[in-house]
Amino acid sequence: MKTFLIPSRERGNTRLAWLDSRHSFSFGHYHDPNRMGFGPLRVINEDVVAPGRGFPPHGHANMEIVSIVTQGTLAHRDSIGNVETIRAGEVQRMTAGTGIEHSEFNPSNDEQARFFQIWILPARANLTPGYEQRGFDPAARRDRWQLLVSPEGLDGSLSIHQDARILATALEQGASIDYVPEGNRRLWLQVASGRVDVAGQAIEAGDGLAIVDAELLTLTADEASEVLLFDLH
Repeated sequence: MKTFLIPSRERGNTRLAWLDSRHSFSFGHYHDPNRMGFGPLRVINEDVVAPGRGFPPHGHANMEIVSIVTQGTLAHRDSIGNVETIRAGEVQRMTAGTGIEHSEFNPSNDEQARFFQIWILPARANLTPGYEQRGFDPAARRDRWQLLVSPEGLDGSLSIHQDARILATALEQGASIDYVPEGNRRLWLQVASGRVDVAGQAIEAGDGLAIVDAELLTLTADEASEVLLFDLH
């Protein structure tokens, strides 16, 4: 098994009066030629949006965009007619395809919104734009993997137009969990909170770990932790 760590402190940063965004890969004004993505995974941004503020309408094309809200709420509006509120514990998938415009806004007067914005390249260009949103029971990820996104929409997950899966787990201190990839897969771990040990390497909140050539992946929580796992072709 080979690994490559991107520590939280080395992520790119966009900081505005209303936004604190941390970039695991090149994004916007942050550019590192060695961090252009990982397989079809192109963007992982951890965004904190101030109360009453948000992203004005802007466009995307030919990208699968997944938002995982971990705190607060986001108000969403797009050019294909969706007007939704995404709450903590809910996941949204947009297929930008031939083109979509959307806005995201924190409607709270006093609570910040925090979410992971994830971009994954689709398997085919110029798909019809689409939208899905779903809530996931947090109890179903305690010390086990919960499937959030998959190409087939298995087990109540959101569907995606790529051979990619996103899973989540919430580990109690001292708990361990295994993951066995099927075949020669790329794996990416993103620690949302806490600290976990992987093959003797400690990874903490905000850290991202690229993994290749793994037959078995074992995580052990040094403290209560929440982790996202990306399983990629």
